[in-house]
Amino acid sequence: MTLRILVVGAGIAGLAAARGLRVAGFRPEVVEALPATVVPGAGIYLPGNASRALRLLGLDVPLRPLGDLIFRQVFLDQRGRQLFEMDVAGLWAGVGESRALSRADLQQVLLTGVGGEVRFDTEVRDLQVVDGAAKVEFASGGISEYDLVVGADGRRSMIRGRVGLGGPAVPTGQIVYRAVVSGGPPLTDWTAVLGRRSQFVAMPMGGRRLYCYADETAPDTPNPDDPRARLRELFEGFGGPVPAILDKIEKVQVARTDEVVLPAWSKGPVVLVGDAAHATAPTLAQGAAMSFEDGYVLGQELRSAGGDIPKALRAYEDRRRRRCAEVRERTRERDRTRDVPPALRDPMLRRRGVRIFTDHCRALVAPV
Repeated sequence: MTLRILVVGAGIAGLAAARGLRVAGFRPEVVEALPATVVPGAGIYLPGNASRALRLLGLDVPLRPLGDLIFRQVFLDQRGRQLFEMDVAGLWAGVGESRALSRADLQQVLLTGVGGEVRFDTEVRDLQVVDGAAKVEFASGGISEYDLVVGADGRRSMIRGRVGLGGPAVPTGQIVYRAVVSGGPPLTDWTAVLGRRSQFVAMPMGGRRLYCYADETAPDTPNPDDPRARLRELFEGFGGPVPAILDKIEKVQVARTDEVVLPAWSKGPVVLVGDAAHATAPTLAQGAAMSFEDGYVLGQELRSAGGDIPKALRAYEDRRRRRCAEVRERTRERDRTRDVPPALRDPMLRRRGVRIFTDHCRALVAPV
């Protein structure tokens, strides 16, 4: 049976869903409201389960030359003294490699895996379910009908709102800062420096560059007008590699994080994937991994159901909901740990940090 499938969104989740559907034998259309000239900035860290999901999608080979492998995670206190370190290679042994790379490079790998043209500059204006099919109106004025629409349009998903699957995303109270630095200190490990309700993370991402991610818990503070100045103010006096990195930072991206928690991920012929269904704060670096897994599982369940879309969507959600909820709960737990006053948190992490943080990832070692 040939299904008419539309994937709305050509970010990580949308391209992963399109690839998962193609691997399963389907030929989805992919549309993206933004122009093709918009290239993702900054970097991204992919833990071992993300690499495993990319292998299931058949995209691990083009990823191998990109970025830098991460073998250890090192946690430091605000002055730069070691709290503990994690053997990342050991944690994910038999699962997949952990890697930091450019988001633009990852996007290109995903685009080449779609196997068909992505229609950029193509915005979905409206979506209605009529007689069990999804009628989609585009901003250009065209109208098409689909057997399945996959909403991969992010945490502020328009598709989610159109079909009544949930309200707006809920802010977590965090502000995040991302940057790529050239000519910084020579780091070989993923390195986090923990402050009071804030952290600064840096890691090698290939090409003698560092990917830097920082955040602060500031629920009542507006986004800074000058993110670079705020980053320097926030982390002034930190130890470890932070001072040398701050001296080299030129451009900083800033955003607020939020969560999406829904009672259901599908309604009729419409299903949500990635952040549109289950966004969390990026603390555990699981956003891309969960999107890759979503795409693979959706394709497999649709094939197993023999084109029975309601059956496939129920099975997809049954397989994915518990795992994504685990990521959300472990993310919240990690954030609570970070926000404990350093006088209490740091001695605890020196004693039990490896065990606590390993437990955060343990469930994700299990197969998809």
